[in-house]
Amino acid sequence: MAAAKIAPSMLSSDFANLASEAERMRRLGADWLHMDIMDGHFVPNLTIGAPVIQSLRKHTNAYLDCHLMVTNPSDYVEPLGKAGASGFTFHVEVTRDNWRELIQDIKAKGMRPGVSLRPGTPVEEVFPLVEAENPVELVLVMTVEPGFGGQKFMPEMMDKVRTLRKKYPSLDIEVDGGLGPSTIDVAASAGANCIVAGSSIFGAADPGEVISVLRKSVESSRDKN
Repeated sequence: MAAAKIAPSMLSSDFANLASEAERMRRLGADWLHMDIMDGHFVPNLTIGAPVIQSLRKHTNAYLDCHLMVTNPSDYVEPLGKAGASGFTFHVEVTRDNWRELIQDIKAKGMRPGVSLRPGTPVEEVFPLVEAENPVELVLVMTVEPGFGGQKFMPEMMDKVRTLRKKYPSLDIEVDGGLGPSTIDVAASAGANCIVAGSSIFGAADPGEVISVLRKSVESSRDKN
């Protein structure tokens, strides 16, 4: 199975001090920094875009794991590539007609393509993108409705994770929404290896300990399998 990657969700950080928050997370053991890009249309919330990614890139060499909750992800490929994004995860619900071209464009700009699905979207919809000649390299299973932080984890989404892990043993499978020490074991045992966590890390008295707990759970589940 793919290696454990813990990705604090910077949506829960202090945006006024994004560079120092990024540095703090890296120092505490984060593998990736998860950046939620929302357009106020695909989801009602409006967050950050390429200018913030570009500013942050000047202060960190971390892997910037960008999750695009936007209606037209193809509009963001060039600006995010120039800004220094590392991963570019788009939603399957808005790319049913152009995902092949989108994946190609993302790779051409030096980013790693991923696909995400909302809780109501059947997992089968991402199979063609993982099995394509030019495939996505990550699948993000949303364990809450996308758009806002601090929501309750949906354990029923673990069926999707189990299906993906059984079908694609070495795939990076990411989960996002309500992840923390109380929910990590369910996600890790289902086969998730990339863990996005926001409020459970940033709201903790000891964020480094939470990152460590998340990692250990993924690693122990991987060892069992």
